[in-house]
Amino acid sequence: MDGVVEGLWELADQHEKKGEIGKAVKCLEALCQCPVSFLPIVEVKTRLRIATILLKHSHNFNHAKSHLERSQLLLKTIPSCFELKCRAYSLLSQCYHLVGAISSQKQILNKGLELTATSGDGFAGRLWSCNFNSQLANALIIEGDYHGSISALEHGYVCATEMLYPELQMFFATSILHVHLMQWDDVSLVEGAVTRCSVIWESIELDKRQACSGLHFYSELLHIFYLLRICDYKNAGQHVDKLEAAMKDDLQKMQHIKELTKELDAINKGLSRSDLHYKERSALTTKQAQLEEQLGSFTGMSSTVKEPLEPAYFGNVRRTLGDKLELAPHPLDGEWLPKSAVYALIDLMVVIFNRPKGLFRECGKRIQSGLHTIQEELAKLGITDGVKEVDLQHSAIWMAGVYLMLLMQFLENKVAVDLTRSEFVEAQEALLQMKNWFIRFPTILQACESIIEMLRGQYAHSVGCYIEAAFHFIEAAKLTESKSMQAMCQVYAAVSYICLGDAESSGQAFDLIGPVYRVIDSYVGVREKTIALFAYGFLLMRQQNLQEARVRLANGLQITHTSLGNLQLVSQYLTVLGNLALALHDVGQAREILRSSLTLARKLYDLPTQIWVLSNMTALYQQLGEKGNEMENSEYYNKKADDLQKRLASAHASIHHLELIEKVKLEVHQLNELDIKRALAGPSMGANLDIPESVGLMTPAPGPSSSRLMDLDIGRRGKRKV
Repeated sequence: MDGVVEGLWELADQHEKKGEIGKAVKCLEALCQCPVSFLPIVEVKTRLRIATILLKHSHNFNHAKSHLERSQLLLKTIPSCFELKCRAYSLLSQCYHLVGAISSQKQILNKGLELTATSGDGFAGRLWSCNFNSQLANALIIEGDYHGSISALEHGYVCATEMLYPELQMFFATSILHVHLMQWDDVSLVEGAVTRCSVIWESIELDKRQACSGLHFYSELLHIFYLLRICDYKNAGQHVDKLEAAMKDDLQKMQHIKELTKELDAINKGLSRSDLHYKERSALTTKQAQLEEQLGSFTGMSSTVKEPLEPAYFGNVRRTLGDKLELAPHPLDGEWLPKSAVYALIDLMVVIFNRPKGLFRECGKRIQSGLHTIQEELAKLGITDGVKEVDLQHSAIWMAGVYLMLLMQFLENKVAVDLTRSEFVEAQEALLQMKNWFIRFPTILQACESIIEMLRGQYAHSVGCYIEAAFHFIEAAKLTESKSMQAMCQVYAAVSYICLGDAESSGQAFDLIGPVYRVIDSYVGVREKTIALFAYGFLLMRQQNLQEARVRLANGLQITHTSLGNLQLVSQYLTVLGNLALALHDVGQAREILRSSLTLARKLYDLPTQIWVLSNMTALYQQLGEKGNEMENSEYYNKKADDLQKRLASAHASIHHLELIEKVKLEVHQLNELDIKRALAGPSMGANLDIPESVGLMTPAPGPSSSRLMDLDIGRRGKRKV
C-alpha cells in the first residue's frame, strides 16, 4: 500500500503544479476515503496536505478546517510526531483566523504553546514556540489587547534570544515596535522599542542583513512612522531615502530573476525533446544546473528544498516567486504586507515628504503609480465597480482593508495637492472618490470618515464657503477619538470663523482656539503647536493686538521653519507677519518679508496666498508712494485674481460643489450586527499600518489652508476684503 500512497501524493503534486486544484484534492481525499485502513500518520499527512492546498488556492476554509480538526484528533492517538502536531496547530490557527474564529484560534495556539513547553526542547521546539507566539500576538491585536500582544511577542523575543538568532530577534523587536506605535500610551516605551530595533539590526552580519529584505522594509517604514509622529522630518527623510534605494535594488533583482527564469524555461523545454543528442543534452543539463544555482542564490531557495506545509500567502492571494517579503524563517513564514502594498506605501511616504516642499510633479507621479498598483490589487480581490463591503468573502477583508486604506491616503494627498494649486474641480473629483469608497466600505474605512469631513472643510474654505467649512471641521473633530485630530480640526474651524470677519465669529474662533492653546505643549511633536500659534496670532491681529500677535507668529514661524519644513505654512506665516509689519509702519521689513512669501507661494502655485501677498504689497507701495511699482503690482494682482475667480466659478458651477459643502454628514448603509463582526474581525496587526490620522502625521491637508482667501486690507484692518 505504500506504493499507492506515494503514487497518489505524487499525482496530487503534479495536478497542483498544473493548477488543477480540484483533481489534486480528489487524489488526496481518495486516500482518506479508502476502505483499507492506513497508518494514522499517513492519514494525518494527507489531510494536512489537503488543507494546505485548499487554504492556498481556494476560499473553501470550512472544508480545510474539517480536515485539520480530524488530523488533530488522529494526532492525539500518536505519542510522538512533534513536528506534525505543530504543523497541524499552526495550520488550524491560520484557518480559524481566516474564518474570523479568533477565540478558537487563541485556544489552539495555547495548546501549541503547551506542546512546545512540554515536548519542544531544542532549536525546533523554540522555533515553533516563536510561531505560536507570533500568531497569538496577531489574534490578540484583533481583539484590541495590546498588552497581551506585547507579552506574547516578548516571549517570542526571549526564545529567539535563547536560540542566538538575531534575525528572529529583529522580527519580534520590530513587531513589538509596531504594537507600541498602534497603542502609543507611553512615549518612553516607544523610544525604547525603536532603540532596541536599531541595536539588533546593527548586530546582524551584513550578508545576513541583505537576505532580510522583508525585515528591512518593515523596520524602516515603522521608523518613518515614529519619526513623523514626533515631527523629526530630517531623520525620517533619511529612512525614506534608504527605502527608495532598497526598492530599486529589489526591482533590479526581480528583473534578473525574471530573465533567469525565462532562460531556464527555454532550457527545460529543450530538454523535453526526445531527439536530443547526448552532447546537447549534457550541455543543456549543465546549463540548467547553473541557472538553478543562480536562481537559488537570488531567492534563497534550493531546487531540492520542498515548500513548507504552511500557506505562504496572506489574504489567500497566490503570488509569484519573489513577490513576498518574508519577515521570518520557516515555520513562521510570515510577511507584514505583500510587496505591492509595501511599494505603494513607499510611494506614499515620498508624496508626504515632497508635498510640503512643493515638489508636485514628483507627487503626481507617485500618486498615480500608487493608485494604479492598488486598483490592480483590488481587482485581484474581486473588488470592482459595484462591489460593496457585504459582498466580500471574510478571507478577503484583511487584505482589502490594507489596500483600501492606502487608496484613501493617496486620494487624500491628491486632494491636498489639488487644493494647494487651486485645482478645485480636480480636488472635487478626488474627494468624491473618497466619499464613494467610504459609502461602499463604511466599516473597513470607518477611520476615514473624519478625514473626509476634514477635507470637505478644507475644500469649502478654499472656495470661500467659510460657514460650511467650519461646520465640516467641527463634525470631523466629533468623529475622531484622536486628540491631535480634534485639535487640528478645532483650529481649522476657528480660522474659518475668523475669515467671516464679524465680532460673533471672532468670539466663536476664540472659544475653539483657547482650549487647544492652553494645552499646546501636551501634544506629541509640534504640528498642533504651529497651526495653533498661526491661528491665535491671526486672531490677535484681527483684534488689533498687533505686538502680541507678532510675538506669537514669529515663534510659530521659527518652529515651522526648523521642525516641519512646510513651505505653504511658512509662506502664510510670512504673509501675516508682512501684513503686521505694514500695520506697524515697518515698511522695510514688510517689503523683505512679503517678497519671501511671494517667492514661496509662486513655487507652490498657491494662487490665494499669492493674491493675499500682492494685495499687501500694493498697500506697501501706496505707503511708500512708489506709483510705478504700485501700478505694476496691481496689474499682476488683477491677472492672478482673474485666474482665481475663473477657477472658483468652475468649482461653484460643478454639480458636485453643493454636495460637498452642504452641512450634512455622510449617510451610509448600516450593516447588520453579523456583517459588522465579519468586517471588524478581519484586519490584523498590519491592516491599520499604524498611520494615525492619515499616515501617522496628520499632515494638514492642504497645509493649513487656514489663511487662504484671507485678503487683508491695510487701509481697513479687521474687515474681510471681498
